[in-house]
Amino acid sequence: MKFLEQILLALRHAGFLAAKRGVGGGYTLRAQPSEISVGDIIRTMDGPIAPVPCAAASSTEGCSCPDPKTCPLRLLMTEVRVEICSILDTKTIEDLVKNNPSSALAFEI
Repeated sequence: MKFLEQILLALRHAGFLAAKRGVGGGYTLRAQPSEISVGDIIRTMDGPIAPVPCAAASSTEGCSCPDPKTCPLRLLMTEVRVEICSILDTKTIEDLVKNNPSSALAFEI
């Protein structure tokens, strides 16, 4: 249960959830599911999206190649990151629910 609490707390601090204490309390979405992108949730939980650290949009880890500007692996992985982000940023929580109508998620669209 502690793990789930940590996830909910991170999502609340990022502004995705609101919390209400007491009887009838719990967590609710602060925005419509159609307004919350999967990419934003992943970035909140895991940090920058990138297949390798040096391909992140704001990488804190440098490329270990002699010339990062021409590193073929970093350049390829940067293209991969752009495509991954493009997909994740256009998919929303609502899309996930619609793709799984038998989902046990607790909100209505």
